[in-house]
Amino acid sequence: MKKIIILSFAAVIAIAGCKKQHTTISNVVTASYPKVTITGSPYVSIPVGGTFVPPNATAYDSFYRETESVVKNLGSLDNTTPGLYVIAYTAKNKYGFEGSSYVYVAVTDISDTLNLAGIYFRLSDPHRIANVTKLARGLFRTDNVGGADITDSTTGPRLSAVFAVTTPASLTFGSQVTTRGPLSSSLESLSLVPSDTTMSYSISEQDFGTQVRTFVKQ
Repeated sequence: MKKIIILSFAAVIAIAGCKKQHTTISNVVTASYPKVTITGSPYVSIPVGGTFVPPNATAYDSFYRETESVVKNLGSLDNTTPGLYVIAYTAKNKYGFEGSSYVYVAVTDISDTLNLAGIYFRLSDPHRIANVTKLARGLFRTDNVGGADITDSTTGPRLSAVFAVTTPASLTFGSQVTTRGPLSSSLESLSLVPSDTTMSYSISEQDFGTQVRTFVKQ
């Protein structure tokens, strides 16, 4: 745990001599962050125009042994527009240290029979493998969004990200927070030819360039 010094300022006016005296009080506290736990699955799919029922959540600071209030930020959700929406659930302890968890909402009319789960290789280098898993209807995760070479860490870091399929020809990563910062996508496309399923996209993230990355299902 990190030690943090919190300063509070009190001004005391001395009547004698009409002089101001300032007293600074410091308090060393331990940096501890509440853990936000989503009740149920954090991966949700609703049809376009459907109703999103936010999952419940709890927050607990195990160091200070306190239960905290959870705030759900639903401001980005638009149930009339297909896409991936990431809902932040946050909680602060008495010292202002904040913890977060996220709920991923796919707004899509795609059929639940669509399943992109499987192993994909990056078209530019078949040694760069990504594993895709299904999370909910039209909602998936890739464990290697950038297509990094798993045998050589110098070619770029592997990174997991969630994406939604909005039509049989398109997908989106929306705007999400990853383990290495914000991520979004553009120039997305999807081809569902049974013998040659491919997905392409350009991602915006600090560790990757803006080139279009294409992945082919094995």
